[in-house]
Amino acid sequence: VLQLLRGVQRGSEDRKGSLGRLRWALQNKETQQKFVRLDGSIRTLIGLFTSSLADMQMEAARCLHELSHSSDPAVAEACLPVTSYLLTYLSGHSVEFTELCLYTLGNLVVESEAVRKQLLPQGIIPVLASCIQSPHEAVLEGLGYVLSQLLQTKEAPTEIVPLVLDSVLPQHMLRLVCSGLKAGTGAAVEFAWCLHYILCSHTANAVLLSLGALPALTSLLLDVASEIPQDVPEGLELLVCPVLRCLSNLLAEETGCEGQIQDERLLIALFLILQSFFQQHPFIVQECLWLLNNLTADMPFFCSALLSLDLLPALLQLLPCSQMAGVLVLTVLCNIAEKGPAYCQQLHRQPALPLLLPALALPDPEVVGQCLELLHLLFLHCPEAAPDFVRQGGHRALEQHQSTPELQERVRALLDMVGQPLGATTFSACHTALSAFS
Repeated sequence: VLQLLRGVQRGSEDRKGSLGRLRWALQNKETQQKFVRLDGSIRTLIGLFTSSLADMQMEAARCLHELSHSSDPAVAEACLPVTSYLLTYLSGHSVEFTELCLYTLGNLVVESEAVRKQLLPQGIIPVLASCIQSPHEAVLEGLGYVLSQLLQTKEAPTEIVPLVLDSVLPQHMLRLVCSGLKAGTGAAVEFAWCLHYILCSHTANAVLLSLGALPALTSLLLDVASEIPQDVPEGLELLVCPVLRCLSNLLAEETGCEGQIQDERLLIALFLILQSFFQQHPFIVQECLWLLNNLTADMPFFCSALLSLDLLPALLQLLPCSQMAGVLVLTVLCNIAEKGPAYCQQLHRQPALPLLLPALALPDPEVVGQCLELLHLLFLHCPEAAPDFVRQGGHRALEQHQSTPELQERVRALLDMVGQPLGATTFSACHTALSAFS
């Protein structure tokens, strides 16, 4: 390593060759650590990185890029002096050079808080914002990488997200996601995840809603769902997942945005995606169900649409997929049942009760607890469901959980409900006893 460094420093005829061999050597973790401890090593690389010789500049950039891959914060911090030059070179030069600078920055900000603290005052966000108009896909993908790394840091919600929201980045990211996601571009995927990380801070909802994010992402999801081929290409799940999460996050808080997406085709799109990814990528099932939960939580429109489109059987088939899927399916059903007697009567007619009995037999207290919540709502708003439940063996299914500490009280209350004569007085009394459900 020392010989290679001296070969680079001496300016011999083979300096470019020495740089190339140094780049190869810097792929090794121990070599990286030894190199940054050598006197003048980083200073030499910076000198070549900022020189007017394009081929030397590119080789030096490749060496710095290899160093940025180190997981040792000491290596990243040794590269601190180069950060201002990396930012400067994001404007101009070749596409490959700009791309190298972007990925080097992205790697450095992951490993070192000191690097991030230096880059923010240097104006990294405005500089990145100036790159987002680039016509080159490679530059945009590198830009998305840097932003996604920054937006996942611990200080992102307080220090980085506000700067991003004050820039032109959100509107351009939204545009690039919607224009590029169907084509499967890497930049669109990176920016979709960036939007997700921004929304996780819970301070960006209003900004993105004002930019039309909800209808834009809804339309995008409809388009993607309508064009999913029968043989789903590998990698499509990486495109769909962040869009589902963005929509879920936008709906997670009370934002008064219900009227923006009252389109029953969104439910059809969700179930098409569920059907397409169910076998190979079961994690997408959870993402779809989380969005479905947020759609039905406060919007009667989607509760009615789910029933009128006869999607309940397909939803109930997802109950045994996983523990989380079972909880979310039952939560969606509770969202529907909470809307009152008319909805509960439809659930009863579908019929939902026979499909709930297997859920009650599961050993998971969380799934069973959510099932008990649903039964409470059904019996409360649709009293005729109680005797039907008993006729189908529901009484015995409930009794199995009488000894489970966290379920005991609710099981006893439900057993009282199904065991007493039907009537408004009986159910109002039981509703008081079951106040823990709400």
